[in-house]
Parts: sequence; C-alpha cells; structure tokens
Amino acid sequence: MSGERSAITAAYWRRKPHKQVNLHSDQGSQYSSRQFRKLLDAYHIKPSMSRRGNCHDNAVAESFFSNLKKEKIRRRIYPNRAEAKQAVFHYIEMVYNPTRRHTNNGRMSPNNFEREYFKQVEGV
Repeated sequence: MSGERSAITAAYWRRKPHKQVNLHSDQGSQYSSRQFRKLLDAYHIKPSMSRRGNCHDNAVAESFFSNLKKEKIRRRIYPNRAEAKQAVFHYIEMVYNPTRRHTNNGRMSPNNFEREYFKQVEGV
C-alpha cells in the first residue's frame, strides 16, 4: 500500500483541492483496507469503487492503464526502479495528460478538459 499512499499524498499536496475529491478504483483489498480508508478520510477524499467484476464501471481508468502498459511498460526492461518510475512519470505528465485526446472528454486532452471544466465552475 505504500505506493498508493505516497501517490495519494503527492497528488493531494500538488493539487491542494478546495472541494471534495473522488477517487475511482476497483474493489481491491489495497483500496478497501482500513488504513487506506483512513488516509482518504484525512484528505477528505471520497472513495468511488466499481462494481465487483465490472471493469466497465471504471472504463476511463482501465483505458489509461491499458495505454500505459502498451506504450511504456510492455517489452521494456528498465535497469532499476528509479528509471521505471521516471519513465512512467514522464509518460503521464509530459505525454498523456497534455496531449492524449479522449472521446470521453470531447476529444480534449486531460489537461485541457480540466482547464475548461474549472473555467466553467468558477464562472458559475
């Protein structure tokens, strides 16, 4: 669970959300454990889990991990954990979020979609 914990903590402090955040996941034991639930409570993060055995509930996350595996992980051997971690970080922050367009987001990248979303929320 330490990986999930540090990822949640890093994301929280990087983004500093002003409102409640939802965390979408499957029903894996790492996400339903008492320790993880306490972490979410501490950051005012609401868990949102897909139904048991139904990957379509979390299709966006499933699509992301599929792309990550195809484009950055499969058929590659990283010399150490640090280089693998750096490669994944680079893929997410420099490729996927700023450039990957999604039909689910009106053919916008995640960064552009988020920017437009918050413009609308702030304008209300």
